[in-house]
Amino acid sequence: MISKFHVLYVGQIELDNIGLNGTPANDRRYSDERLREVFATVRDVAQTLDELNFDALWMAEHHFQREGYEVIPNLIQTGLWLATQTKRLKFGCAFNVLPMWHPIRMAEDYAMADIVTDGRVIMGVGRGYHTREVETFGAPLLDAEKNRDFFEEQLQLLLTCFNEPEFKFKGKYYECPPEVEYRGYKLKDITLVPRPKNLPVDIWMPIASGKTIDMMAKYGLKAMITLNGDKILDDVVRAYHAACEKHGRSKKLGEDMIWGAGVYLADSQAEAMKRLEPAHDERFKWFAPFGFVRYADEHGRTWGSPGAPASVPTLAEGVKQKAWFCGPPKDVIEGIRSIEAKYPGLDSFMIHWAEGLGPKEFKEQLRWFAKDVMPAFKKA
Repeated sequence: MISKFHVLYVGQIELDNIGLNGTPANDRRYSDERLREVFATVRDVAQTLDELNFDALWMAEHHFQREGYEVIPNLIQTGLWLATQTKRLKFGCAFNVLPMWHPIRMAEDYAMADIVTDGRVIMGVGRGYHTREVETFGAPLLDAEKNRDFFEEQLQLLLTCFNEPEFKFKGKYYECPPEVEYRGYKLKDITLVPRPKNLPVDIWMPIASGKTIDMMAKYGLKAMITLNGDKILDDVVRAYHAACEKHGRSKKLGEDMIWGAGVYLADSQAEAMKRLEPAHDERFKWFAPFGFVRYADEHGRTWGSPGAPASVPTLAEGVKQKAWFCGPPKDVIEGIRSIEAKYPGLDSFMIHWAEGLGPKEFKEQLRWFAKDVMPAFKKA
């Protein structure tokens, strides 16, 4: 039963001239002053969510984004700061792009945040999808197999840091520590200092492919899936459940997953869709070229695969496939319940902040959602 409510904010500034016929995504450029606005925005929204009793705000790590869509480069640092500006809200990393980090440095940074916030920063990792970012940092992405291989070893090292009081790690890419002379003896092992206060560390990851699902189940990672059509959502939930069973991690269907969708409230579905459509279209102008149209056609094929549609999706298609819920509160409640009913272990729903929607309008939506939608689930 859904009882926890999250929000995903990828770190966009307030964009101008949005929509399909607005400024092309690649042509957007913003000043340093405008790009810095993200920090005032995320603080304001975090304080609103804290007031409204949401459970967590998730943010995305990205770099070099002069286009203004995703401009937060460090999630652990941002979450630590936001914890000082709020009372109880948690801050999720969606996601720390592990190939752009040294795993020990990430483990240290997270451990410190976990200690000083008393567990209010949630760990999440991903493999990355922007070549501009990952390749610039000197890590592989164009070579997908090498990226996956590199990421898996990094994940092993990260988990070793968290779980072993002292360790020696030797892999294909890392040897930690090297056998060097130190204070009159040869170094054989090291200890992460400090280690996280809250162990074991829950680590979340987005579901991107079948191979990713198996890796997540193997290492006990929890799963996030957002803005997927209901057919693809069902395939993924069942694949994750089966992979966990395979690796001896028995769960209820939907357990240890966060399901996210777009939401816009209005007095009617038509009014909601009219207001949301430019922001929805702006999102997919940026994200569709990365393959982030996770809808199925009438034959069950994912958009972008051979024979399936490859264009920017319409909001109407997203509403049809239950990736977006638009209309009065009772209709949104009904839509969320229709997914909840399929998965007895699912306890978390996440609102995806459409990238073209301004902060003022989004906060109004959050207040309405908290007032007229959340109580239907919290009471249950």
